Amino acid sequence: MPNPKPGPKPGPKPGPEQSAEQDIASKGATAAPPTGPNLGPNHDPNHGPNLPMLRTTASSPAEPPRRRSRLWFWGGGLLAVLLALGAWFQPWVTRPTAVGVEIAALAPVTQVLAVNGRIAALHEVDVRAVVTGGIVALLVNEGDSVAADDTLARIDSSAQSAALRQAVAGLDAALVARNQANETYDRTLALRPHVARATLDTAEFARQSADQEVSRLTALVDQARIQLANYTISAPMAGTVLSMTAQQGQIADPATPLMTLADLSELVVESDVDESYATQIGLGQAAVLQLAGASDTLPGKVIFVSQQVDATTGGLAFKIGFDSPVSAPIGLTVTANIIIEQRASELTVPRAAILSGAEGTAVLLVRDGTAQQQAIRVIDWPAARLIVTEGLAPGDIVILDPTDISAGQLVSVAQP
Repeated sequence: MPNPKPGPKPGPKPGPEQSAEQDIASKGATAAPPTGPNLGPNHDPNHGPNLPMLRTTASSPAEPPRRRSRLWFWGGGLLAVLLALGAWFQPWVTRPTAVGVEIAALAPVTQVLAVNGRIAALHEVDVRAVVTGGIVALLVNEGDSVAADDTLARIDSSAQSAALRQAVAGLDAALVARNQANETYDRTLALRPHVARATLDTAEFARQSADQEVSRLTALVDQARIQLANYTISAPMAGTVLSMTAQQGQIADPATPLMTLADLSELVVESDVDESYATQIGLGQAAVLQLAGASDTLPGKVIFVSQQVDATTGGLAFKIGFDSPVSAPIGLTVTANIIIEQRASELTVPRAAILSGAEGTAVLLVRDGTAQQQAIRVIDWPAARLIVTEGLAPGDIVILDPTDISAGQLVSVAQP
């Protein structure tokens, strides 16, 4: 007899949740996984409950590795650039300093003394009054040309004219008295056998006294006339009125110049030189002159040298004449180069290349790539280049500007 099919085992009645689980199991678990506080969408039933999946943001720990890699890339590139620059410039290596140089060589040298002077007239005079009085007439103006003995001004001479007339009147009276004395003497002499000797001597004495009085009064008249002539101021020479200080109506006196008169046909250059070079200036030395504002030069020579040094300024005055007449205003500045000496072959260096100190003078020479100090002797002279007498040889390479260069320093010759 067949066994009956076994029925379901008795057990608790499934609830809603169990029914659902059984339903899912029977359908092959194809339904969406359930979610809950300990379950997530990536729940794996074989590995137990999953935690909720975290969302990745910009501040999440997954980003820093990529950022650090970029920093390493840029840092490495910068380091490579710095290493390349260091290899190129090599700052730890001392490099030679480029310097300007000049090669010493023998050449003709002209020793020149450069001075500044001013145009002046060789013949110039201040016109003054000989007597004191008011100026009643001025007959010339500044810039006028006058001839010798031309009248320049007149001073009030009324008082002197009266004195002259008085002297002339006295002379006339003396002449009359002399005539009377002469007539008396002649009569007495004619009556000599009938007059006493004393009477004749008295007549002779009166005649002689009258002659002396006429001579005295004649001299007074001459003096009055000469004095009267001094009230007329005349030109002492031909020339041009450079300046006028007199005005009509002012009181003239011998101490005050009225005007300056100069002969502009012969101009010179007046200057002075320091006493340390006083013995170098001599008559006849050639000079090259350049007027202010002119581009060409004019030849000249020294025509006067003072024999006395000015104790106040310490200068020695001299004058330079032009070889040919020139026309220029008085007082114009002139640059003069006086040729003191000419030498056929000498070594010279620029003044700026010379080092001066307690030990003397020296220059820096380029030898074996270094600056070497070389003591020298020079002729001290107010010029841009100085003549070297000792310590320098032809071919030596002289550093032109040793200001920031020291002996032993590595140097290289700068290309011009």
